[in-house]
Amino acid sequence: MKTHRLLHLFATAILAFLLACNSTSPTTKSASANNTMNPSNSKPSAEEVAKALNLSGHLEGGFFRRTYQADDYAKLSTEKGERFILTSIFYMLTSQSPIGHFHLNKSDIVHYYHLGDPIRYTLIYPDGKLEQVIMGSDVTKGELLQLTVKGGIWKSSELLPGEYGYGLISEAVSPGFDYADMTLGTNELLKGKFPQHWELVERLIKP
Repeated sequence: MKTHRLLHLFATAILAFLLACNSTSPTTKSASANNTMNPSNSKPSAEEVAKALNLSGHLEGGFFRRTYQADDYAKLSTEKGERFILTSIFYMLTSQSPIGHFHLNKSDIVHYYHLGDPIRYTLIYPDGKLEQVIMGSDVTKGELLQLTVKGGIWKSSELLPGEYGYGLISEAVSPGFDYADMTLGTNELLKGKFPQHWELVERLIKP
């Protein structure tokens, strides 16, 4: 019965998130992306998008704002404390901050692509398997509009060259995101765990 109740709560929270995903209620202070203006008058620049969405710098790289947390639902108990059953953010990489550096989350995260240039994700599974996928709008070329990364998988993201100079996604996280559940990769940690991927991994670790 407890599992059934949690599934019901999660499904209800997902519906609430979808209804609230366009919400403009701020939960973090605003910050400029400090990017140059896009030369095309028909496209907003990274700076304009960051200002419009009230984005702030993220410690892993890029810019974000939390847009939803399941305040109206019972929290989940985890080994590190209580968590919202669901949280969501906007997340943007720019030509000035093009890498979301390697990190690991305990929670599952569903990524939703919105606009801009493609973003390449590098994933390393617990068994050492490495996978790269691209989120973008061109589904005919295999780009993904949606990407699920289960908890326990190391992840990095990187903006690919394009005409926008930024890429914008959303993330839905369950159980809800908490910095205590995130591990930022270091040279010592990742070189020790995945020496076979070091040539690729090294440049995607936060300095």
